[in-house]
Amino acid sequence: MKRVILTLSLVAGIALTVIPASAQTLNTVKQRGVLNCGANGTLAGFGLPDPQGNWTGFDVDYCRAIAAAIFDDPNKVKFVPLTAKDRFTALQSGEVDVLARNTTWTSSRDTSLGLQFTAINYFDGQGFLVRKSLKVNSALELNDAAVCVQQGTTTELNLADYFRANRMKLKTVTFATSTEALKAYDAGRCDAYTTDASALYAERLRTTNANDHIVLPEIISKEPFSLAVKQGDDQWADVARWVHFILINAEEFGVTKANVEQQLKSENPEIRRLLGVEGKQGEAFGLTNDFAVRIIKHVGNYSEIFERNLGMNTPLKITRGLNALWTKGGLQYAPPVR
Repeated sequence: MKRVILTLSLVAGIALTVIPASAQTLNTVKQRGVLNCGANGTLAGFGLPDPQGNWTGFDVDYCRAIAAAIFDDPNKVKFVPLTAKDRFTALQSGEVDVLARNTTWTSSRDTSLGLQFTAINYFDGQGFLVRKSLKVNSALELNDAAVCVQQGTTTELNLADYFRANRMKLKTVTFATSTEALKAYDAGRCDAYTTDASALYAERLRTTNANDHIVLPEIISKEPFSLAVKQGDDQWADVARWVHFILINAEEFGVTKANVEQQLKSENPEIRRLLGVEGKQGEAFGLTNDFAVRIIKHVGNYSEIFERNLGMNTPLKITRGLNALWTKGGLQYAPPVR
């Protein structure tokens, strides 16, 4: 039996050598001519199509950035709307090439689902939305409250943990989608609605009268969002990971959608490496050496994506907070291009 296993192992090893798993997804996407992106589809600011089918959002722009890196065309993306329950199956089955759907990176998801998270592109935390008429100013006043929540999410688990840790009684009311959970809350079936704080600001705008509701101050969890790809495809994971790092580095060096062509003449060696003027970084990923230029030219840097979809000039009016660059007191930090 040991010999059989050894033989099979050698065959498997040879197969991996002949057809590297690391090249499969990128080559498939190139040959297909379009990136299949798993997105939210119902969350303003992160992923939402308009009535004409035009998608916008923070996560949406990440998929457009990957498409720009590969095709020099941010529109070569097929967005697949996914519920929280279906998102991992869609990625595991190959229905989508990348999952960009406000998904929290956790240890169990990282180890048991056959997925690989790429990098934290948004630092979030879970909060509560309540009616002002309830006269509640703190989540610690929600003892015995009925709370609407989307099932199958870390949100549901965090909710139970928070009430248990604070010795409060909880009536959990679960729904398959966030839309159903919010609708039930808005109809008065629950005292509170809980999800990621970033989403609460968007969801509040969808209630019957947004001014009747407030977001409570408590943040009860860490919710590091990341894109995810299938495990076992290192090159594809590197592409998704470094698209994020390119966006961060571009912001740090002041390279924007408007000035990227001019920055090609920069004498700063870090900018020259970032934009592929020097070095062969793009080829190492299976892309062209100007892939960063393609990304920035079409979608801008991290700050431009954030401000366009979530910032103070949008209906959500979310501040950068932890998502500011490390040079400005935040946590967003990218390895150097070298």
